[in-house]
Amino acid sequence: MSETTTGPLQYRSDGPEDAPTLVIGPSLGTTWHMWDRQIPELTRQWRVLRFDLPGHGGAPAHAATAVGELSDRLLALLDDLGVHRFGYAGCAFGGAIGLDLALRHPHRVASLAVIAASPRFGSADEFRQRGVIVRSNGLDPIARTSPDRWFTPGFAAAQPAITEWAVQMVRTTDPGCYIAACEALASFDVRAALGRIGVPTLVLVGSEDQVTGPAEARTLVAGIPDARLAVVPGASHLAPVEQPAAVTDLLVRHFSAAWQAAPDTTGQIAIPAAVVAPSGDSPTATMGMAEIEPPARQPETDGRADPYDEGLKVRREVLGDAHVDRALASADDFSGDFQRLLTRYAWGEVWTRPGLDRRLRSTVTLTALVAGGHLDELAAHTRAALRNGLTPDEIKEILLQAAVYCGLPAANSAFRVVQEVIREETTPQE
Repeated sequence: MSETTTGPLQYRSDGPEDAPTLVIGPSLGTTWHMWDRQIPELTRQWRVLRFDLPGHGGAPAHAATAVGELSDRLLALLDDLGVHRFGYAGCAFGGAIGLDLALRHPHRVASLAVIAASPRFGSADEFRQRGVIVRSNGLDPIARTSPDRWFTPGFAAAQPAITEWAVQMVRTTDPGCYIAACEALASFDVRAALGRIGVPTLVLVGSEDQVTGPAEARTLVAGIPDARLAVVPGASHLAPVEQPAAVTDLLVRHFSAAWQAAPDTTGQIAIPAAVVAPSGDSPTATMGMAEIEPPARQPETDGRADPYDEGLKVRREVLGDAHVDRALASADDFSGDFQRLLTRYAWGEVWTRPGLDRRLRSTVTLTALVAGGHLDELAAHTRAALRNGLTPDEIKEILLQAAVYCGLPAANSAFRVVQEVIREETTPQE
């Protein structure tokens, strides 16, 4: 056994150094210790490498705002260790890393298992809202409710020590890294790419998981050509902790079959039919995604790419999907051209410029909206400012400064609007 920090990635290695490598990744808010109960059995056949997410478990707080960035850091670590091909199992956020690896680096992944995972974790708005709550209230509200998300009520009541361990894991996480991870999950969406995953894949889910449950698991199985579904009875989101024996057995069976195949083939995995259902036998959940039709007439751009698509992406990231969807859905023949102009030029030309970061752009926008008395837009951009990293105290200072230069009546109206938005956005969710 060895524990090491390489650059920003902290890892632990157990098992024979000359055995095939099995990498296992953690869920958001946990540490590599969530896999402790699997290690004795897995190390009989594999060198097991566990890693911590940035800022988790005492790992260096080098935040990453994209799942792919963490995949690249993991591959850099494996390169340093001389590991070219490996099996991978990951839970929730760790599962997202596994899906990204299988899509972008298929020659490196021999076999894949994803637990409590999804091709898209909820909505972008949900995770950005969680980031706002952590930035405003710290991690304690998230920590206190984590057992409700991770375990079944019966397990949480019967295992108070494990429940407290879960709470403390979250409390000791670096808040900035947690917020960055929320941003990474907000932008993660591989639904359209699942058909390109060519490795044997086990999709494992707890029957009682209310976070990424059987519906999400079946979406993965329906989309991945060589995937099998395993539903673990009596388990919620952290199935490896709640039902360690069942999860261990499924992982051993899956990866044992995978390592019997030739290194660069993707033969079918032999998993007991009583436990695991092939994709053809599983009902599938169809997840449609509304598409915004491009304008029939494209403007002149002097040979540059039309900034509309990038503008729509940034507009969604800053204002939230729900806000943008409402604006686009309400557009008709009369207002549609204005929505396209707004998306293309305000968001695609100005908000994408590199000269200011989004926090500063939000600062400028809030000040301008106070000066103009545009209270409806001020509410939307207060939410955007919180998502972009401004704290409630910083927004208060912006309004106080605006009161001097824009007038007390304008600031008075702005304080009423902004105070209500901040109250709504920073109240911890029960």
